[in-house]
Amino acid sequence: MLRLLLNVVWLVLSGFWLFLAYTAAGIIACLLIVTIPFGIASFRIGLYALWPFGREAVRDPRAGAASAIGNVLWILLFGWWLVVGHVVTAIALAVTIIGLPLAWANLKLIPVSLLPLGSRIVDTDVYVPGSRIAAQV
Repeated sequence: MLRLLLNVVWLVLSGFWLFLAYTAAGIIACLLIVTIPFGIASFRIGLYALWPFGREAVRDPRAGAASAIGNVLWILLFGWWLVVGHVVTAIALAVTIIGLPLAWANLKLIPVSLLPLGSRIVDTDVYVPGSRIAAQV
């Protein structure tokens, strides 16, 4: 119940706007054909930003060299800007006690916004922490 409440508050205060921004970036990236992997990653981050509580970003062990090269390009072009934006927003949210969980959710978005290629978003209900992958249901 707490997870639902936090997600609804997050959705109203910042999640919807983050979702729209990541979706717009994804559409632009998909129009440029060569950057379609970045567009798909942007859509994935946008859906995670829409409803972050109860979900976790984990590295996909099957990700290969192409993901690593793509992540380097992503960091240089977009990643560091996204990290700065999430940190500044988290600081602004952390000013109030009510905003602390929202600030934490914003900080939780940093790893996937910095290295999106080769990441998966999994529900924490099926996440096995020691294995770094989701349990097979």
